[in-house]
Amino acid sequence: MGIVNVTPDSFSDGGELGHVGADRFKVDVNKVLCRAKKMIGDGAVFIDVGGESTRPGAKEVPVDEELDRVIPVVEAIARNFDICVSVDTSKAVVIKEAINAGAEVINDIRGLKDEAALVEVANSSAAICLMHMQGQPRTMQDTYTYDNVVSDVLAFLKKQIQMCQKAGISRERLLVDPGFGFGKSLKHNYQLLKHISSFEVLQLPILVGISRKAMIGDVVYRRFDRRLAGSIAATIYALIGGAKIIRTHDVAATIDAIRVHSVYLNA
Repeated sequence: MGIVNVTPDSFSDGGELGHVGADRFKVDVNKVLCRAKKMIGDGAVFIDVGGESTRPGAKEVPVDEELDRVIPVVEAIARNFDICVSVDTSKAVVIKEAINAGAEVINDIRGLKDEAALVEVANSSAAICLMHMQGQPRTMQDTYTYDNVVSDVLAFLKKQIQMCQKAGISRERLLVDPGFGFGKSLKHNYQLLKHISSFEVLQLPILVGISRKAMIGDVVYRRFDRRLAGSIAATIYALIGGAKIIRTHDVAATIDAIRVHSVYLNA
């Protein structure tokens, strides 16, 4: 899953696909299409579009501004490429408009805790990735408390899966993400990575987003754009644990890792 952030403030690639205008960030759709084309050529199966940074400390983006960033991009990618488009959002209005524009997957960091968002997904045929996050992006790394991070995250995901099924969303439309870096310490993140196989009990595809994150940087002591080797190492452990979808900024290198892992499994 290739990451396409149409934001000015994402932690790794903010501002690369547009410029700051008089009052808001203006997305350059041609740059986005070039980025998407490269990722697809490198082997991406999904393109995940995000119009609001969810890095620690990030401020919330108004709905109209997120729509302005995301919808033209989703339409352009869906129109120009035969690729599954995912949209990273929690807002019901954005979910509805993104699906209408061609998005086939909604990637919700809040795990459909918002009832209006749940209704929009239920009223569509889109798949939904349920992610765990403790707190909100702006303050989630200030405080976090777990009895057992693996058990607590697993319990949350089980609850949200049941909620989705009651709302009429079939299991075939569900993905799960333990939420690396979202309201978790370095130790919590690596406990989740070490025990990623625990989430196989859910019998749903496991999505993992670890690319270039602080959990890598805090170990290798490198800036965002120099964390590829560390990200690939973590990716291999995630694959060994049963992860099925890897969300990444670096598609080509990640595909190489996936191929090596696949051959290893079948040797």
